[in-house]
Amino acid sequence: MNPQLTFAFEIRAQVGAPLDLGLIPGGRRRIVPILGGTFEGSGIQGRILPGGADWQIVRADGLGELDTRYTLETSGGQLIYVQNAGIRHASPEVTAKLMKGESVDPSLVYFRTVPKFETSAPELAWLMRSIFVGMGEQYPADVVIRFWKLE
Repeated sequence: MNPQLTFAFEIRAQVGAPLDLGLIPGGRRRIVPILGGTFEGSGIQGRILPGGADWQIVRADGLGELDTRYTLETSGGQLIYVQNAGIRHASPEVTAKLMKGESVDPSLVYFRTVPKFETSAPELAWLMRSIFVGMGEQYPADVVIRFWKLE
C-alpha cells in the first residue's frame, strides 16, 4: 500500500524582521517573530496568534534548520499549539536573497516541514492522531505553509 496525502489546511503567517544573533558553532542563529496571520482548510479556519517565532540556524552550506512554534485560534475559539520542524535550502544565490529579505521564486526553494499539533479540543483530536507534512513558501513579510495529512 502506498501512502496517500490529503490536504488539511494552509497557514499564512505574517513575520517580522529577523533578529540575527550572528555565528554560533552550528551556523548563523536567527529568530524570526510571528506577528499573526490566518489559516484555513476543510472544516477548520481561524487566526495565528502573535507571539510565536521561528528559531533558525542557517548552516555554512546554506541549509536552514527550522524550529517554529506558534498558536492557532480557530473561529470557534479552540487553541492549537504548533511545533513545526523543517528544513529550507536553495542555491547560494537564492539563499543570499532570502537572508537579505528579498523576494524569490518559491519554486527555487526546498522548504518542507513536519508539524506536531497539541489541543484540548476533542473535535480537533485528529490533529494529534495523524502525521502531517508541510510545504512552505517564504516571502519578505509572510510565510505560507500548506499541510497535508498522511493517510
